Amino acid sequence: MIEVEKLRKVYEGGVEAVKGIDFDVAAGEVFGLLGPNGAGKSTTIGMLTTTVRPTGGTARLAGFDVGEQPLAARRVSSVVFQDSVVDRSLTGRSNLDLHARLWGVEPVAAGERIDELVDAVGLRDLLDRPVATYSGGERRRLEIARSLVSSPRVLFLDEPTVGLDPLIRAEILDVIAELRGTNKVTILVTTHYLDEAERLCDRVAIMHAGEIVALDTPERLRAGLGRELVELRVDGDPSAALASLRARGIARDGAFTVGSTVTLPLNGHSSGEAIAVIHELGLAGAVSARRPTLDDVYLRLTGGRLAAAA
Repeated sequence: MIEVEKLRKVYEGGVEAVKGIDFDVAAGEVFGLLGPNGAGKSTTIGMLTTTVRPTGGTARLAGFDVGEQPLAARRVSSVVFQDSVVDRSLTGRSNLDLHARLWGVEPVAAGERIDELVDAVGLRDLLDRPVATYSGGERRRLEIARSLVSSPRVLFLDEPTVGLDPLIRAEILDVIAELRGTNKVTILVTTHYLDEAERLCDRVAIMHAGEIVALDTPERLRAGLGRELVELRVDGDPSAALASLRARGIARDGAFTVGSTVTLPLNGHSSGEAIAVIHELGLAGAVSARRPTLDDVYLRLTGGRLAAAA
């Protein structure tokens, strides 16, 4: 449903925001683009939604080239932007009616579609109130419903929960999770929240400095670090500590340092063995064992913590 090949964007001044990326998204899949601000996620979304013209490469939505057939690509897709685009002076119903008319949806079909969507996103009781009276989470629900009025085949969610408090964010994730089961739509979501990606996405691509540095299911990406890892905070030089652990065979290729923290995928060792060697070498100020996360995958690939960089 989404085909991206050697997609590239260079802005004025020679800034290469996206550096020839490749990925495909199957029909009905939820695909995540992870990365901090400046990684190239929003530029990629801009090119796929025809609001940013690619410098090179190709991208197709349902077979339509976004550069050569932008109107056709727009007809089969919809987008929820980071910033709110609903009209706060209108009611929720008026916003949805207006969007349906702009997209040429036949009135009877539009009414049926709107009734279906407001129930799906939980806005039935708010629909005839001005949007100015909605909470941030309610406005985001309305924007998701608005994006689906035209029955798109591809839906882009660009940082859909950014700026929302944890409770509202959890509610929006519930809405998105519900939509994937009730609407036959392919979803591409950008986020720097790793829990969102793990909860929603069939596969994720991690972007860093305009490139895709990893692409797989969340489970397989985590599995690349093994079932368990040991994390230690050292008082001295973390690189020297890592070298000492490599010399003892505890640290292998997957081990990495960030700041004063050394992270060791166990690679067949037990956590007890690793911790015993760490204490024997006198390295750790604090040490713990835990399961790997997508954040660890990102740290190993880029050397920076995803949430802190976003």
